[in-house]
Amino acid sequence: MQITSEELEDDLPSKEERADTRLKEHGVAERNDEESVPEEREGDGQRNGEEAEQPDQTPVLSNKPRKKKKKRKMKKASAGEALEDNDLEDIDSLLEKIEDTNGILQETQSGVIVDSRPLLYVEHRNLNPENELKRYFGARAVLGDQRPRQRQRQYVRSTWLTVPKNTWPRYSKTGIAMQLVETRRGVQYFTFEHHREYQQVQFKFLDAVESMDPNNIVLLLQMNPYHVDSLLQLSDVCRMQEDQEMARDLIERVLYSLECAFHPVFSLTSGSCRLDYRRPENRAFFLALFKHLMFLEKRGCPRTALEFCKLILSLDPENDPLCVLLMIDFLSLRAREYTFLTRMFEEWESHRNLSQLPNFAFSVPLAYFFLSQQEEHSEMESSQTRERAARLIQLALIMFPSVLMPLLDHCSVQPDARVASHSFFGLNAQISQPPALNQLTSLYVGRTHSLWKDPAVMAWLETNVHEVLHLVDIRDPLVEECELKRKMRYQSAPRNIYRHVILSEMKEATAALPLEVTSQPVMGFDPLPPLDSIISYTRPERTNHPSNESTLSLFFRSLLPNFNLQGDIRHDGDDEAGAGQDLNQGVNRLMAAMRDMLANIQFQEPPRDDNPEGDGDWD
Repeated sequence: MQITSEELEDDLPSKEERADTRLKEHGVAERNDEESVPEEREGDGQRNGEEAEQPDQTPVLSNKPRKKKKKRKMKKASAGEALEDNDLEDIDSLLEKIEDTNGILQETQSGVIVDSRPLLYVEHRNLNPENELKRYFGARAVLGDQRPRQRQRQYVRSTWLTVPKNTWPRYSKTGIAMQLVETRRGVQYFTFEHHREYQQVQFKFLDAVESMDPNNIVLLLQMNPYHVDSLLQLSDVCRMQEDQEMARDLIERVLYSLECAFHPVFSLTSGSCRLDYRRPENRAFFLALFKHLMFLEKRGCPRTALEFCKLILSLDPENDPLCVLLMIDFLSLRAREYTFLTRMFEEWESHRNLSQLPNFAFSVPLAYFFLSQQEEHSEMESSQTRERAARLIQLALIMFPSVLMPLLDHCSVQPDARVASHSFFGLNAQISQPPALNQLTSLYVGRTHSLWKDPAVMAWLETNVHEVLHLVDIRDPLVEECELKRKMRYQSAPRNIYRHVILSEMKEATAALPLEVTSQPVMGFDPLPPLDSIISYTRPERTNHPSNESTLSLFFRSLLPNFNLQGDIRHDGDDEAGAGQDLNQGVNRLMAAMRDMLANIQFQEPPRDDNPEGDGDWD
C-alpha cells in the first residue's frame, strides 16, 4: 500500500498534536516543515504545519491540484468538530496498515497469519495509555479540551515512556548517564552511571533517610526535583496515603528523567538491550517500570501494561529480577492477547518450564478456551483448541490441586457434593504443600480470580474437575508423579519472587511470606536488594559513625535504639519475633512521618532560560 502526499495532506489539518509523533514511529516523514521554518514553535508550528505542503513523490505539472486540496481543507474545517473523532480513529487504522505493509505480519501458504516479530517485541504506540483509552471511549472523550492548552506548554523532550506535564519542574541534566558495557551475540549490555554530582545527591538522600527528618527529603527534592530514589520513595508514601494521582505522577517523572539519559543506541523495542539488576544504578528503571504498569492496570489499560511488562522482561529475560513472569499471563488475559500468551508458552516451555508455575499452568488453558470461543475460527480449529485446553487444565488441576478451592471461594461459587467431599481438593491440599508453592498459588488466585467468574468458564472448569477426580479414583500414575514433583520442588522461593510479592502487594501472597522477609524493612527505592550486588561507588565513611557499623545498622538504630543488626546472637525465638515486630513498627512510624510531610511539598523550579539548548519540540 502506498500513501500519497495527497492523502497525508487531507489528514493533517484535523489530527491531534500527538498524531505527528505517532506517525514518526512508523516511518512517515513529517519533519520537513520544521526544518524549513526553524523559527516556528509549539503554538504556531501546528497551525503553520496545516498550511505547509508535504513534498510530493511525483512532479506537479500545474497548480490546480493544490487549489483543490485547499478547498477540501476548508470544507473539512467547516464541517465542525464531529469529524475529529473519525479522523483520529483513521490514524489508528492507517498505522495498522502501515505496519502490515512493513512486513511485520506474514501470511503463510496455508493462509494463516503469523506474527514474524520477536516474542518480546515492544511497539512504541502501545506504550501510550491514551491510545488504548481512545479505542475504548473515543478520542473526544479522552482528549477533551486538551489541545488548546497543550499548544501553550513549555519546551520538553520527546519521550516514549511518558508524556511530560506542565506542572513538572523544568528538566535539566541530573548527572545520570547510560553507557554501553559490551555486545555479545547480538545482545547489547548497558548500565546507568551516576556522575560525581549525582553521587553527592545520593549520599544526601541516604543522610536524609538516616536523619529521620522528612523535611530533609523534601529539601532534597526542591533542589534536585528529578532525583529518582527520592521520587520512588515518596511515590510509595503517596500510594499508602491513597493519593494515587500524585503517586503515579512521581513515577512518571522517574521514567522521564531516566529516558532522557538513554544511550543513543539503546532501544526500547528491539528486545536485545539488557540491564543488570545487580547494579544499584539500574534498579530504579526496573522499579519505575513495574510501578508504572501497576498503575496502568488499575487505571483500566491492560494492553499498555502488558507492553511495559514485556519491556521489563526484555531487559533481563534470563534472571527476571522482578519476576514479571508471574503476572504477564494475567495481563495477557485481561488485554485479550490470547495468542501472545499461547505463543510464549510454546516457545519458552522447553527451556523455562513455564508449566511448573501455577499461573501459567492455569492461564494458558484458559487462553486456549477463550480462543476456542472466537467465531473467526473454523469448527475443526475450535475443536482442537478445546481439546488442548481441556488437556492442559486437567494437568494443572492434578499438579496444583490447592488452587481450586480458594479460586471457587474468591468467585463465590459453591462446589458440588462430590468435589467438596473429595480429599484430593480438600483442606489437606493446602496444608501439605510447601510454603513456596503456597505463595505462588495465593498470588495467582488473588490476582486472577475475576477472570474465572464467567459462567461459561465455570461450566468448563466443572467438567474438567470431574474428569480429574475420575483419574484420581482409578489411581492414574500421573497423579502420583505430580505429587512427588510437588514434594521435591518448591522448597524455597528465590529472592526475585519475594521481591515480586512485595511490589505487587497482594494480601493473599504477602501473608505467606517467610519471617526472614517480613522482619526486615523494605524501602520503596530498593526492595530486597540482590545479595551479589555490583557496587560501582561507595559512600564515604562519616566521622561521627563508628567504623564497625554499617549504614543499614545505623538506620535501624535510629529507628530503634535497642536494635542491633550485627551484634548479639539471640537464643530465644520469641525475642527474634519481637525484634521483627518492633522493627516493623519503627518503619511504620517512618512512613507515617513521610505521609505527614507530603502536604507541604512544594517544588521550586530553577530559573527558566528563554532559549533552552538541547530541548526539542514535543508533538
